[in-house]
Amino acid sequence: MPAPQPTTLLRDGRALAALAVPLVLTQLAQVALTTTDTVMMGFLGARDLAAGGLAIVLFNQLRTMGVGLVTSVGNRIAAAAAREEEGDAPGTDADVAAVRGIARAGMAVATLAGLAGAVLMVLIGQALTWFGQDAEIADRARPMLVALAPGLLPCLWFQAIRQFTVGLRRPQALLRITVASVAVNAGLNWVLVHGTWGLPRLGLPGIGVATSAVHLLSFLALYAAARRDPVLAPRLSLNAAGADAATVRTLVGLGVPIAATYGSEAGFFSVTALMAGSFGSAALAAHTAVNQLVYIVFQVAVGLSHAASINVSRELALGRTDSARRLKNTALACAAVVMAVVAVIYLALPELVLCPFFDPGAAGDREALAIAGQLLFVIAVLQFFDCAQNIGVGLLRGLDDTRSGFRITLVGYWLVGLPAAWALGYAAGLHTLGIWLGLLAGLATTALLLLRRYGTALRARDIAAPAEAA
Repeated sequence: MPAPQPTTLLRDGRALAALAVPLVLTQLAQVALTTTDTVMMGFLGARDLAAGGLAIVLFNQLRTMGVGLVTSVGNRIAAAAAREEEGDAPGTDADVAAVRGIARAGMAVATLAGLAGAVLMVLIGQALTWFGQDAEIADRARPMLVALAPGLLPCLWFQAIRQFTVGLRRPQALLRITVASVAVNAGLNWVLVHGTWGLPRLGLPGIGVATSAVHLLSFLALYAAARRDPVLAPRLSLNAAGADAATVRTLVGLGVPIAATYGSEAGFFSVTALMAGSFGSAALAAHTAVNQLVYIVFQVAVGLSHAASINVSRELALGRTDSARRLKNTALACAAVVMAVVAVIYLALPELVLCPFFDPGAAGDREALAIAGQLLFVIAVLQFFDCAQNIGVGLLRGLDDTRSGFRITLVGYWLVGLPAAWALGYAAGLHTLGIWLGLLAGLATTALLLLRRYGTALRARDIAAPAEAA
């Protein structure tokens, strides 16, 4: 296929950005939500910070996998909506009912995942000492987990409606609600932790109660916004009990590999953090700081990935394979521009980038700062592949091919990345630098395999289309 002309690339880029920009900003606002919780924990002391951080890690792991289960809702709705728009009489009762049925099934999946995750969270809290955690830290973390557990259900309800709005390409309310939730979360944290305005002083569990309350309020706000939207309202249904069993099975079949992919990636980075910790506190501190930088920039990749995925689902539903192929190039080009700007900042202003994490005047921070400065050179390259592999997963999701994405990430992360990190970090003696070079190798392998798989799948559709027509 010939390379797209600049005018075509610009037009496609604008169309992609219209959906991606609100999603990127929403992702960044969600990072701010977790950051606020972490800052509030720090005010309570080191032990509460450790216990609360442990609880948040467990909550985020289950939340991320739950989000994976409902992510395909957006793709299914995008395809159904595209077929509706192309029909002879778009907006008929049958068309609307098809989208409503997917939304209802998404709520059913979110409900099941939220209830199961909440129970699992409480059970894990009771078993923390079995996993080698300090007894005092475990005792402090358990009430926090109990407070966070009820919030998982409205959190996943919110995500189901989020996918519904994104699938219909009307995500505008998402950003407003998420930004507002950051301010509400900070206020509730302060009130419940310190017991102001006559409320009981809850301490660390107050942060969990505030977070659960914010998830509930965010869900209600997004639902209310959708009910006011003339396009979304007739197609939205929260009747999870009335969901079609076959549609639920389809969403679960697509969602389980996505959840496993998300969990695999999180586990890959968690293992490398343990490896970095084996080289001492300075190495772990440098690893943590750089990992946070990667995580922030990663939100750009998440937004682009979701937007590209939704648009691929739409284009394929309309039989436009060439447009779906072009979307890959557009998404990668947009990602490359953003990543290049970030890389220049990393390399030109390393002290400014790292100053939020370290105090150059503190003796204990100097070694960590020196290690982190080296790692900036690696992540300047790594983030290109990190973004590309996330876009690749989204593109395959647009094909309803979630299993290939999972299999490829297993190969890239665990069969290439982790052994490379061990070999370079330990055997070659490069320590933390070697671990991040291993991460780079794993992400690069994953990105290349995912994008190749996407191209192969589209070529297979091109071959199959004439045969089916005949």
